[in-house]
Order: sequence, then structure tokens, then C-alpha cells
Amino acid sequence: MAQHIMQPTVTTPKLPAKLPIGSIVPWAVFFGALMLILLYFVGAEQGATSVTSGEDVHEWVHDARHLLGFPCH
Repeated sequence: MAQHIMQPTVTTPKLPAKLPIGSIVPWAVFFGALMLILLYFVGAEQGATSVTSGEDVHEWVHDARHLLGFPCH
């Protein structure tokens, strides 16, 4: 009677697909600029550097200011 010895199978892990950095940079710049604009309107609008007049922007982002720790009163 012959005995069969099981040999372990070796599998190589599949590497994730590489994204070209040139396709990521424009989107990163776009979203970075968008976040800076949103941060300005939440944190600094209706102050000394106000772009708009009135209280509209202040009221729209009022709760976000408190959530992020910006004083507004």
C-alpha cells in the first residue's frame, strides 16, 4: 500500500492595481481647495475678512462652527 504525502501549496498574494500618480493629483488639489474654501466659510466668514454681507452665511454654518470649536458669539 502506497502512502500519499500531501504537499503544501504555495500561493503568491495578489498585489493591488497601481494607480498612476498623475491621475490622483488633480483630484487631490481640487478637493483640497474645496476643503479650504469650506473651512473659510465655516471658520472665518462674517469676520474681518468677510466676503459676503449680512448674516446669511453665518446662519447657514452656525452649528458647524460650534461643532468644530470656532467661536461665533
